[in-house]
Amino acid sequence: MLVEVNPFSTLLNREPLFDDFFKPNFPLAGRGFEPTIDVLENEKEFVVKAELPGLSKDDFKLTVENNTLTLEGEKKFEGEEEKEDSHRIERSYGAFKRSFRLTDSVDSKKIKADYKNGVLEITIPKAEKAKPKQIEISVN
Repeated sequence: MLVEVNPFSTLLNREPLFDDFFKPNFPLAGRGFEPTIDVLENEKEFVVKAELPGLSKDDFKLTVENNTLTLEGEKKFEGEEEKEDSHRIERSYGAFKRSFRLTDSVDSKKIKADYKNGVLEITIPKAEKAKPKQIEISVN
């Protein structure tokens, strides 16, 4: 099972005033970039898909440390502000970090990642469950 790590979860759960504070459309939060993520599961593995449009493989990194899978990087502004007049900027830019706690039900040593057409696909195999082992009894 994967659980997203949210350092503000206790604050957000206690105070309804802050429900929308960290969402991109809230006026004080700015228009930072945060990749959208899908987490899928089948009998063999979890598959995490992250949309990273306009980024190259060198713009982000994926790490596993202390049972936490972390995707972090930065989507940089493409235009040169001094040379171009910006009439409207709607695309999001900025540094991002998404973390997911891995449980014992996965094999973190066999995680694989593939990046194609702006989508990072992370495959997290499930750990083999302990199967009962029949013990053979010998007769003398």
